[in-house]
Amino acid sequence: INAEYGPQPGQKILCHHPFYRQKRCHVIPKEVHPLHDLVFDGKITITIPSIDETRAHVQDQLKIFRPDHLRLLNPTPYKVSISHTLFTFFDELWSQNAPIPERS
Repeated sequence: INAEYGPQPGQKILCHHPFYRQKRCHVIPKEVHPLHDLVFDGKITITIPSIDETRAHVQDQLKIFRPDHLRLLNPTPYKVSISHTLFTFFDELWSQNAPIPERS
């Protein structure tokens, strides 16, 4: 998974539902935003933001979500897809570690 490159705007990628093999689709992203930054690599690698900066960042991010995902009564489910590489890794990991029931 470490060798997997991030998606690029305008380039088609295969996406999978995290749990159902038959649910998949091709997506061509218009924009791509990193979801995380490296914070610790043997030592802290960033300047830790203040609580006010963190609160402002979270509030800015919440503005990006559609209101129907955030409503308290009957919210629309937020769909999540994963890359083919991550799906394969997750599927193999699950297959190797999921308990197998015995039937008699």
